[in-house]
Amino acid sequence: MVENGYTSPFMQEAAARGFLFQCTDEKALDDAMAKGSVAAYIGFDPTADSLHVGSLIQIMMLRLLQKHGHRPVALMGGGTARIGDPSFREEARRLMTEETITTNLAGIEGCLRQFLAFGDAPSDAVLANNAEWLDKLAYIDLLRDVGVHFSINRMLAFDSVKSRLDREQGLTFLEFNYSILQSYDFRELNRRYGVTLQLGGSDQWGNIVSGVDLVRRTDQKSVMGLTTPLLTTSSGAKMGKTAQGAVWLSAQRLPVFDYWQFWRNTEDADVGRFLRLFTDLPLDECARLEAFEGADINEAKKILATEATALCHGRAAAEAAAEAARKTFEEGHVAAADLPVYHVAAAELSAGIPVFRLLAESGLVKTNGEARRLVRGGGARVNTIPVTDENQLVTQADAVEGAIRLSSGKKHHILVKAEA
Repeated sequence: MVENGYTSPFMQEAAARGFLFQCTDEKALDDAMAKGSVAAYIGFDPTADSLHVGSLIQIMMLRLLQKHGHRPVALMGGGTARIGDPSFREEARRLMTEETITTNLAGIEGCLRQFLAFGDAPSDAVLANNAEWLDKLAYIDLLRDVGVHFSINRMLAFDSVKSRLDREQGLTFLEFNYSILQSYDFRELNRRYGVTLQLGGSDQWGNIVSGVDLVRRTDQKSVMGLTTPLLTTSSGAKMGKTAQGAVWLSAQRLPVFDYWQFWRNTEDADVGRFLRLFTDLPLDECARLEAFEGADINEAKKILATEATALCHGRAAAEAAAEAARKTFEEGHVAAADLPVYHVAAAELSAGIPVFRLLAESGLVKTNGEARRLVRGGGARVNTIPVTDENQLVTQADAVEGAIRLSSGKKHHILVKAEA
C-alpha cells in the first residue's frame, strides 16, 4: 500500500485512490477504523428510477468500506424525496407523487445491489429508508428537539444556499428544511445502526457538518463526516453527462454497450484517475496502465471500460460489450450482436422511414432538428455508409444480417430491426 500517513487500510487506500477531500477529524476517523468496524452512510434521493455515473464515486466509497470490513449503510431518501435537496440547483425540484417515489426507490435499490453485498453479517450493507422515521415526525416536536440547535445565520452561509440566493432565484421554506432533515437522519442512523460516519460529495459538506453538530448537541456523541471531491473530466465537463444525456447505471435506462462505450471514450488524461476510482484493479496495475502512451492508451481505456462495466452489469455482459465494440470498430461488422436495438414495425420499415426521423426516434439524437444537422454535417451513417440526404428512406432492404446499423458520429450506434 502507498504510504500516506494513515494507519487504517481503508483510509490508506481511499487516499491513494483519490476519494478523500474533506474530513471533520481525519485522525479520529483513521484511529477508529484501525481499531475495528465503522458503520458509515450515504444518502440517495430517488429523483429517478436509476442512479447515474455522477453517483458512482459515492457507491465506490461504500464498496471500499465493505472491502475493508466496515459496514456501509445506503440510506434511501423516501422521506426527503418529498422535498428535494436544493444543493447547487438553480431552481426547486418538482415534487414527486408517492407512486413515482416508490418506483424510483425500487430502481435505485437494484443499482446499489449491483455493487454492494446486503445481508446480516457484520460487514454486509444495510438498506434503510428515511421515510420510516421522517413520516412519523410531529412538527412542534421537531422544532423543539432539533430546530433549536440550528442557526439561520449559519445555514444562510452554506455554499449550496448562498449560490441560490446570490442568483436571486430564491429558496422555499420547504427546501430550506432539507438540511435539518438530513441532520436528523444522521442522528437516527446513529441511534438505530451505530452509524458514526456520514459520506458525501463536497457539495454536502454543510449538511454533513450540521448533522455532526446535532448528534454532539443532543446525544453528546462524537460522529464524523467525510467528503469526496466533485468530479469533472480533465476538460472540465461534468462527470456522468454526455451530449446524449445522463449515463445511467440501469441497463433498462442505458444499454450495456453504451455504458461500456462511455468508459472507452474517456479522455487520455483521465484514464489513470478513473481506473483508481471506478475499478477494483490493484493500485500498481492502475499505475502501469496509466503509463501507457500513444496508441497503447486505447488498450488501457478498453480495460477501464470492461472493468467498470463488470462492476455495474457483471463480467459476462462487460466482455460481451467489449467484443461487440471490437467487431463494430475493428472488424467493421455491420450488425454486431450486442449493440443496442431499436425495434420498428415491419410494415413501417418496409414502406421506408426518413433517416432524420429514425435518428431521433431511435434515441441517437434528441430532436428531428438535431438529426437534420447531423446529416448536413456528415455525421450520420447507415451501415457505415455516410448519409447525404436527410430525407433518405431507410427500408428493410437496407438490412444486413437482419439489422440496419444506424450511426451518429464514430462512437454512437444502434441496430434497427423489424418486428411483426
